[in-house]
Amino acid sequence: MQEIRKTVCNRDCPDACGIVATVEDGRVVRLGGDPSHPVTRGFLCYRTSRFLETQYSPARLTTPLLRKGGELAPVSWDEALDAAAAQLLRIRAESGPAAIFHYRSGGSLGMLAGITDAFFARFGPVTVKRGDICSGAGDAAQLTDFGEEDSHDLADLRNARHILLWGKNVFTSSPHTLPVLREAKARGAELVLIDPVHHRTASLCGAFYQPRPGGDFALAMAVARVLFDEGWTDPSAADYCDHLDAFRALAARRSVAAWCEDADVPASAAVDLARRLADRPAAILVGWGMGRRTSGGAIVRALDALSAVSGNLGVPGGGVSFYFKRRGAFDLSPFQGERPAPRTVCEPLFGPEVLRMSDPPIRAVWVTAGNPVAMLPESETVAEALRTRELVVVVDAFLTDTARLAHLVLPTTTLLEADDLLGAYGHHYLGVARPVVPPPDGVKSDLEIMQELAGRVGLAGALDGSARAWKRRIAEPRLAPFGVTLDDLERGPVRNPLAAEVLFADRKFPTPSGRVNLVTEAPEEREDPATGEFPLLLMALSTEKSQSSQWARPPEGPAVVTVHPDAAGGLPDGSVCRLESRVGAMVVRLRHDPAQRRDVALVPKGGHLRDGRCANALIRARTTDIGEGGALYEERVRLAPLDPPRAAP
Repeated sequence: MQEIRKTVCNRDCPDACGIVATVEDGRVVRLGGDPSHPVTRGFLCYRTSRFLETQYSPARLTTPLLRKGGELAPVSWDEALDAAAAQLLRIRAESGPAAIFHYRSGGSLGMLAGITDAFFARFGPVTVKRGDICSGAGDAAQLTDFGEEDSHDLADLRNARHILLWGKNVFTSSPHTLPVLREAKARGAELVLIDPVHHRTASLCGAFYQPRPGGDFALAMAVARVLFDEGWTDPSAADYCDHLDAFRALAARRSVAAWCEDADVPASAAVDLARRLADRPAAILVGWGMGRRTSGGAIVRALDALSAVSGNLGVPGGGVSFYFKRRGAFDLSPFQGERPAPRTVCEPLFGPEVLRMSDPPIRAVWVTAGNPVAMLPESETVAEALRTRELVVVVDAFLTDTARLAHLVLPTTTLLEADDLLGAYGHHYLGVARPVVPPPDGVKSDLEIMQELAGRVGLAGALDGSARAWKRRIAEPRLAPFGVTLDDLERGPVRNPLAAEVLFADRKFPTPSGRVNLVTEAPEEREDPATGEFPLLLMALSTEKSQSSQWARPPEGPAVVTVHPDAAGGLPDGSVCRLESRVGAMVVRLRHDPAQRRDVALVPKGGHLRDGRCANALIRARTTDIGEGGALYEERVRLAPLDPPRAAP
């Protein structure tokens, strides 16, 4: 007999799809979209729709693994947790809690993933990560400019006359935004794409501009120059913007033509974009990749400033939407300790910093909801950092690149077994993830793991409570005043009542001055001296099939690198070759695409190192100008024949 059960996806993806699972004899036999979900509207992304291949993969871990004699061997949960507790207690006693590094990434976006934070805050506090590999620069930019980071409601796009998709490929990064964009177009909105990469989103748009990678700041300054020169700015901008004169002076440092030459777009592009912003309301949707350059913070701040001076802040159909505040509805204080962490590791610099740290050195690393070897730059350096620790514990459902280096691997639940609470970073709806099937025998949830470990290290009772009790504890303090209870969330998605449909409608901002803090300085850009030797800029992009290593599909030959035919160095389309940087190389299959720029090399994001498909093995560990994000789009590469000709003897 078949039964229909609903849940919400908790993977690292902005849309948090509503899922309808068909269960037969205790096994999920079909996944579909939840038609009652107001945003995802009954369809699943490619990745989630095919998740059953992952759920029932023979590679799924169903027993703890402990390294014995150099090999990972199955052990009981008691032996695994006893070993973890003994090692953690020993290292804390000998070197203090700062010698333990707790690394939690975004592999699960459920709020209860924070239970590991709660454990280590009470056990330590231990060393934790700072910064954000994906969005650190953009997050910091909007907090600097506006004092708060959130987005206009998706439905508000229907009120826009113009929608500027700046570095955003909605087909791959947020497919459930597509219906809203199409509805906005049907109501007369004009869409324009600004992106160095040509992709499917261009087909939605009436105009497409393709600046050089990193040329967005220069293009934004050209647009600002046009706005000021033509008198198209909001006459009341001085009432709510600080540093307006300094921003005007920044834009006036160069002519429109000079700024556009720097951006490698025609001057007409700046005029067109300025005209659209002046024809209010105009919304700017900012792609997360915009911040993944050393100048990423300055770029996002420039876009914030364009919206501000053109009068598009605080109005329906306007705004600069980068990230939805997914945690804002929840009280996460139960996961926090009484004392701050004594030390932090910058996430994009994981490998170099862990290797370098002393007094005390990092002796143990606990990894949960992440695969840093595959997902952080300088993969080999990250691997070396882990390989040389005394204790590495990885909590995961699979033997990832990181788990293969662990001393102890603890198998955990998947999205179809999750019991959790979700906010999304692609819309304002809250949801509850409920297990549609129980986990296999031998698998425990993060909550169960940390509760059982707590009892072994002298923290008995500190984390007690069922998953539902924890959900109520973090949901209701902020939601109950609005009449929203956990019971309501369990009945179906609820729009976050704390989130405004139109941000800053009163033109009051939670900055120190209560006003917009406009950018006043251009980023310092230096020509890479290796440009001649490595002529292409590497960009590892999400695809419809993969967004991070947890979504990676089984390998089907080498990763594909896409370049303009003129950038292929004579290598034929479809050939197998090498993609090389200063720190690594990978074997790839070449794809020619005349729609791409001649200075970029595009590869899929999220491949595994063990499969030879990990782009992060080619990327140096560097940070963005603000926010300590990962400067992942700064690495230069070249193509080379797989077997270079040998010199004659």
